[in-house]
Amino acid sequence: MNIILLGPPGAGKGTQAQKLIKELNAVQIATGDIFRYNIKNETDLGKQAKSYIDEGKLVPDKLTIDLVWDFLDKVEDGKSILLDGFPRNITQAEALDEGMQKRNSKIDYVVNIKVPDDILIERISGRRVCVETGATYHIKYNPPKVEGIDDETGFPLIQRSDDTEEKVKTRIDLYNNTTAVLIDYYDKEGILITIDGTKTPDEVTKDILKALGK
Repeated sequence: MNIILLGPPGAGKGTQAQKLIKELNAVQIATGDIFRYNIKNETDLGKQAKSYIDEGKLVPDKLTIDLVWDFLDKVEDGKSILLDGFPRNITQAEALDEGMQKRNSKIDYVVNIKVPDDILIERISGRRVCVETGATYHIKYNPPKVEGIDDETGFPLIQRSDDTEEKVKTRIDLYNNTTAVLIDYYDKEGILITIDGTKTPDEVTKDILKALGK
């Protein structure tokens, strides 16, 4: 079973991906991880990607697609895959479909985790991260015992620069203007499943598995 996870920043895709790969015995394909692996290991594709990233530019679609397929082609035959963060636009979606067809495979389901913008903003802007360990808290949903201090290490908690309300709104707008068009694209293909992402993580997982017939 090959699945794509869709959803705006703060929808909980990362959390659900970790739960689903265990439940479905699947391999997670996250573009961010693929970029970091190839850059760290200085592969040819990684060097190309790094040149764009170092200049503050988006990695072009063709290079992103090449990096994803380089990883996908190494996945064991018959193993389920879970795509997280790819595709991000119609060009990438069409390239994925074409590549799948060439390999006698296909995307079975696209899981769209839907969360209202105001809740996304609250979720992300309320996050606080330990400067030492990266442990994550939330000022409302998972506050530390002492405000601004990590429970375990005693180090300060900070708000990451891209988690401010202004930056979050920009990230959501970018998603709505680019990636969100994939909802219609996959809906027309008849493989879209929309899930209420405002529930607890465990409830969302149960809803996804039920929709997948698991």
